[in-house]
Amino acid sequence: MDHDVLIIGGSFAGLSAAMQLARARKAVLVLDTGIPRNRFAEASHGFPGQDGRSPADITTRLREELSAYPTIRFHDEAAVSARREGNGFRVSLADGSNVTARRIVLAYGVRDSLPDLPGLAERWGASVLHCPYCHGYELDRQPVGVLARNEMALHQAMLLPDWGPTTLFMQGLLQLSPDQMQALKSRAVRIEDTPVAELIGSGSTLEAVRLEDGRMVALAGLFLAPVTAPSSDIAAQLGCEMREGPTGPYVAVDQMQATTVAGVFAAGDLASPMPNATLAAAAGVMAGGAAHRSLIFDPDLAETA
Repeated sequence: MDHDVLIIGGSFAGLSAAMQLARARKAVLVLDTGIPRNRFAEASHGFPGQDGRSPADITTRLREELSAYPTIRFHDEAAVSARREGNGFRVSLADGSNVTARRIVLAYGVRDSLPDLPGLAERWGASVLHCPYCHGYELDRQPVGVLARNEMALHQAMLLPDWGPTTLFMQGLLQLSPDQMQALKSRAVRIEDTPVAELIGSGSTLEAVRLEDGRMVALAGLFLAPVTAPSSDIAAQLGCEMREGPTGPYVAVDQMQATTVAGVFAAGDLASPMPNATLAAAAGVMAGGAAHRSLIFDPDLAETA
């Protein structure tokens, strides 16, 4: 085998896994396409020790730290296929080459599918947002909105008044029960039945939304629950079990970040129903340690032989 562990994905989860394995002096290759999900955000917030730094700066610093360990290599290339081979795995890359490894950590994340509304995509990660804990404070108690796509909108609308006066835009998709209506009223959430037609503002800044009846509603931020899907089908190729989360499917893992396929571990947004930078890094730490222990205690992947 070329490597002890192959890590597919070079953002917070993948690099955190690499750190644990580097410190165990294992031969590790990190594959990274350089297009992380967080690339649209100017800053990462709520990440202990990293609050306010850009995701790109954080990953650059992590790679610099990892470069001090002689057993770590990076290759900026995508994995396109993977299969079990003997006591390990063979992975084919987009450049036509192949690599082998005794274990795999999947950390390639998910991709977001956004509503098709004029002015929305160019504001994603700046003033169109998904996580109030990550971005709500910076809106400085200005008016915010929730764009309904599914039941997650109700959850967001209940949370957001702590960050600013909140309007829930129903978009013709939700039917609220009397109890839900009362809960929203108790939080002073305004309910707007006329759908949003367009987002208005300079550059990536949001200033207002225009409704289908022509009315304008002033907003500093618009929150929504993205529809997500794994950014690669490598987990499916390997036969990993999937689960359905509130925004889309994710890889099923146990408490040690092990998938249902022996020798394959997963971490980060790919393996969690709750995307969060701190949780992704923590899951990467667990996955790296678990992959190392697997090399010691199950060197031949005996349970699937």
